[in-house]
Amino acid sequence: MNLKTWSKRIWRFLQRENLDRILLIIGIIIIASSIGLSWVEPRLSLTDALWWSFVTLTTVGYGDIAPTTLGGRLIAIVDMIVGIGVLAAFSATLASILVERKIREDLGMSSYNVEEHIILCEWNYRMQFILKELRFASQFKEIPIVLIANIERKPIDDENLFFIQGQVSDETLERANLIKAKTVIILGDDSLDYTARDAKVILSTLTVESINSNAYTIVELVNEAYVMTCKRAKADEIIVSSELSSMLISQATLNHGITKVISELLTSQDGSNQLYKIPVPKSKVGLSFMEVFIQMKQVYQSIVLAVQKGNDGEVISNPPSDYQLENNDYLLVIAHEKHDL
Repeated sequence: MNLKTWSKRIWRFLQRENLDRILLIIGIIIIASSIGLSWVEPRLSLTDALWWSFVTLTTVGYGDIAPTTLGGRLIAIVDMIVGIGVLAAFSATLASILVERKIREDLGMSSYNVEEHIILCEWNYRMQFILKELRFASQFKEIPIVLIANIERKPIDDENLFFIQGQVSDETLERANLIKAKTVIILGDDSLDYTARDAKVILSTLTVESINSNAYTIVELVNEAYVMTCKRAKADEIIVSSELSSMLISQATLNHGITKVISELLTSQDGSNQLYKIPVPKSKVGLSFMEVFIQMKQVYQSIVLAVQKGNDGEVISNPPSDYQLENNDYLLVIAHEKHDL
């Protein structure tokens, strides 16, 4: 953005907030008092009189320059009386701008120019848990996150969480700067029945993908029957919440305590074993899965669970011991912290 564009934006801001008039009055007072003081005070130059006008108008009063003539003191009296009122109006206007901005942000009325950020669509107890888990992860503690939800106010105090009030639409996604977003998470609206809820998720996915197909979209469905429809909407990752919870319950019935292990792997809290995805470096390409498995356990106390073909490709769980690692492969590992090979 060049200087001319910045100048226009600043001027429009001053006009919109009525600061142009106040600054004009301040300028007239300083110029008039400086010229008048230098005229009635023979020992003062115009530069010294200008300095005195600034100091007096701002009520700083260093005392290094003081008028001695009757005319100079009259100018000083007018300068002090008028200056207090003008500066009070200037300070009040600035304060109101800051307060209004904070209110607009809390009510979700602002737009944001963040980049490489995460967009959360909908707000419920699940999204609250997701946000909490993201903040537990070190790489996401300070990443900008924009929440789009049809609620009255910003739900939690997080300086890096930006709130936009409303439904997911072209207008709210533009205000969230979707075109520069890295990831979009779309949850279902709990106020709707299952069919309408999934339909809204699919529509939101279509809207997101039509604006920025490069953003990684993670969506939540209730009914598995809509998975193919959601795939046609170009969702990158689909989670069927009812199916996932049912599988966990059935596994807990078959193998008591197994959900405790799964819960630990999925949490981002410090001190727990977690799942990580590590790219295979060129130096390890061609090695067998068993060689890398042993190295990861011996050196990093990590367990390799699976290999993924590319960043978004097929996942091979518990691959054969003689599987040869290829270029662009990723390892899915269990570890206390992430280690690169």
